[in-house]
Amino acid sequence: MIALLLLPLLLPWALPPLARRTAERLRPDIALVAVTGAAAALALGVVACLGVLLLPLALRLPGAAALVHLLRPLHAGPPVLVPVLSAVAAGALVVTATAVARGSLAEADRLRTAHRRVAGVPEAGGMCVLDDDRPDAFALPGGPRGTGRIVVTAGMLRALDAREREALLGHERAHLSSRHHLFLAVAALAGWCHPALAAVVPHVSFAAERAADEAAARTCGDRRLTARAVGRAALAATSRPAGPDLPVLAAGGTTGPVPARVRALLAQAPTRRVAPALLAMVLLCGAAGASSAAGAVWLHRGVEIAQGELPFE
Repeated sequence: MIALLLLPLLLPWALPPLARRTAERLRPDIALVAVTGAAAALALGVVACLGVLLLPLALRLPGAAALVHLLRPLHAGPPVLVPVLSAVAAGALVVTATAVARGSLAEADRLRTAHRRVAGVPEAGGMCVLDDDRPDAFALPGGPRGTGRIVVTAGMLRALDAREREALLGHERAHLSSRHHLFLAVAALAGWCHPALAAVVPHVSFAAERAADEAAARTCGDRRLTARAVGRAALAATSRPAGPDLPVLAAGGTTGPVPARVRALLAQAPTRRVAPALLAMVLLCGAAGASSAAGAVWLHRGVEIAQGELPFE
């Protein structure tokens, strides 16, 4: 039965290819919610299963056994296998906690640096222009009012004509109004919890960029114009040395696989709401949840037996 608790640790490896297909074939706003939700659900299952796997080892300690009133040793599986798995789970939890702490601190530092970069820069209509020749544009969440702001450099404004600038700014406004930084934050957190889920982060970013592209195209009423603005902005950005590292939460108009974004904009607007990959993701999360719940119930029954509340079988 301990295999039930190992299954949720393996299922995340199936998510990256499903996330890629979902982000490519589904309407981007739906894909963004679906892929981010699946990553969060699987990450939660991973952490929960590691915690449950740690319990048999923890309850071997006299203090912990007395705390939960164990009358006899907890039987959680093969005597040779269980301590090893519990020790591995303890190590994995330490690694996960370290990755989450380090990643969160690094992201917070990049976010503070980005806000210091725009501190004191005049703002008009939620947008501020940096006096920087390097072409760049991104949606920076947070700030004094908590509503975020659009940051664009003078180099980017010079690289685009008036209509292209408006399309690019519409893209960044969509990032802020749709709170895409929250989806990116959840995806990053899930990626720190499991290496397979780290491979899902680019697909979440792609879905967020595609959703903002579609919103910009609807606003300006011209998909070809939006595609041209995205393409020219990306070419301008890659023609100069990269600027300071942006936080993961600061979605930018030149982020992700730009050729795929341009092709999607030049095609018909996506309308598909359900795809086989989406259904497969739902089944994947369901299997992880059911396996975790069954494993936890099985372990809880073992604890009750060790407490003398149930007869030993």
